[in-house]
Amino acid sequence: MPVYFYWGEDDFAIEKAITLVRDRILDPLWTSFNYTVLPPDLPDAPIQGLNQVMTPPFGTGGRLVWLANTTLCQQSSENVLSELERTLPVIPENSYLLLTSSHKPDERLKSTKILKKFAEFKEFSLIPPWKTELLMQSVSQAAQTVGVKLTQSSVEMLADAVGNNTRLLYSELEKLRLYAEGSNQPLDTEAVAQLVRNTTQNSLQLAATIRIGDTARALGILIDLINACEPPLRIVATLIGQFRTWLWVKLMVESGERNSQVIAKAAEIGNPNRIYYLQKEIQYVSVQQLIASLPILLDLEVSLKQGVSEMSTLQTKVIELCQVYQRT
Repeated sequence: MPVYFYWGEDDFAIEKAITLVRDRILDPLWTSFNYTVLPPDLPDAPIQGLNQVMTPPFGTGGRLVWLANTTLCQQSSENVLSELERTLPVIPENSYLLLTSSHKPDERLKSTKILKKFAEFKEFSLIPPWKTELLMQSVSQAAQTVGVKLTQSSVEMLADAVGNNTRLLYSELEKLRLYAEGSNQPLDTEAVAQLVRNTTQNSLQLAATIRIGDTARALGILIDLINACEPPLRIVATLIGQFRTWLWVKLMVESGERNSQVIAKAAEIGNPNRIYYLQKEIQYVSVQQLIASLPILLDLEVSLKQGVSEMSTLQTKVIELCQVYQRT
């Protein structure tokens, strides 16, 4: 298809995908003539982009017109809709239109429906930090792409260190690749620990520390997260997801369920083998403690969305949560 629509919060993955498209379509000698980037603040950017893409490429290679951070699938005028309907079916051979957005296209809009007929849509969303299986799968795939051999334990360590930060993942893998150059042996956890900067105490570590009621360490991890510019609402989303998962597993186990696949399905966990470890994690906490955590977390989420002081509110709620798990 001559039209591509890339969307999602993983800006680094989108950048890599754009580079692949650009390298495939453009002749480096003719790039300055055939490559146009139209920013979102440019008046009538969609109209200009559609006009540009109708111009056949100069010289060799193709033409690429990129509507960056477009709002076309969030709002569009009748004039733009008319141009979309007129232009998309007749884009010349070797001319390509690329649209990117951090927001999910609104399926209800006519502009989205028109684009769906002619464009290849691809999502580049960040993996939720609590979905450890997907994070490890992402690390394994990226390691293959970069050309780094890792042991399974190294994959887990790297996933824990970088979380869902794709840009950081590739940066650390490039460092590991240079270190392992000339060796065919997979890198073990010792090598990864020496070379990979654990950017952040990740939010799952914060959840685990709250679960054992260690207030001082939990506050330290929280400060590390904020200093590493981790968005507060993302921290809260991870905590809510983790505590809900623990609660589901605890409820199922206490109801007498022993089938890990049944428990995994109820808790929306992709890998049933993970149930064994989750059971170990919540062995010494009660259903009542897990239930008591959720109102505190939901109140924290609402408070942050209302614009309260982030750091003091986070600290207060982390202390409250740790107190829940200090009760016998």
